[in-house]
Amino acid sequence: MSKVAILTDSNSGITQAQSKDMGVTVIPMPFFIDGVEYLEDINLTQEEFYEKLKNDADISTSQPSIGTLQDYFDELLKDNDEVVFIPMSSGLSGTCQTATMVAGDYDGKVQVVNNQRISVTMRQSVMDAKALADKGKNAEEIKDILEAHKMDSSIYITLETLKYLKKGGRITPAAAAIGTMLKLNPVLQIQGEKLDAFAKARTVKQAKSIMIEAMKNDFANRFNDPNGENMYLEMAYTHDLEAAENFKKEVQEAFPGMEIRMDPLSLSISCHIGPGALAVACSRKIPELEA
Repeated sequence: MSKVAILTDSNSGITQAQSKDMGVTVIPMPFFIDGVEYLEDINLTQEEFYEKLKNDADISTSQPSIGTLQDYFDELLKDNDEVVFIPMSSGLSGTCQTATMVAGDYDGKVQVVNNQRISVTMRQSVMDAKALADKGKNAEEIKDILEAHKMDSSIYITLETLKYLKKGGRITPAAAAIGTMLKLNPVLQIQGEKLDAFAKARTVKQAKSIMIEAMKNDFANRFNDPNGENMYLEMAYTHDLEAAENFKKEVQEAFPGMEIRMDPLSLSISCHIGPGALAVACSRKIPELEA
């Protein structure tokens, strides 16, 4: 049986400490603050990051270098036969494309998964990949299974401010100005590659209600599983844990009996959406693990 290592990046929300308990490896995503490079969860805490963000530091994201990817692949192949790398969605970062190019030099021993996941849904993919490896699947089989189910997830997210999307060039200054002036709380959606507009809410309360109803609709109509028997229910947030815990209670009431996993969003995502964001997400259980 092939010994398969599972590799991901910190956009999965998996910390370095958690990765050791899970038996996986996490590449810290690099980003720049006022021209200085930082590595997520290595030399900057969440609190330090949000303090810099609040003070309008110049923050930009990057991706692991070709050399960094090669170093991780080489190190993991010392003790493993194959590597499965699960980066963030190719629609949101160039890491997947770069890694696929680098993997071409490893004669099939490194398989890069392009299954359009991010944050808590990406974390679930990492857990699924580890479980598949433990069941004896090889790297190519794991990649094929994860990509076959790439559309079996959904994320809805509401933002406290459009300031950071505007700053990062994700929306036009005019759209941001109108949204701020009207005090809109946008609800955004990720189903597949891109971050898309889903709805406009006048209040946070309305935005949360929209997200819960959208998730109920996905359970019933996208996944034909209104009771969530074959679903994972997930949540994410930026900085404000108290607000996230309050929202979690509302989501739990809407989906009684379901276990909810909640994690903070990674810093390289947070710098584009700012503090105060709330998200609800789901992933369908992989049939190959239920058999």
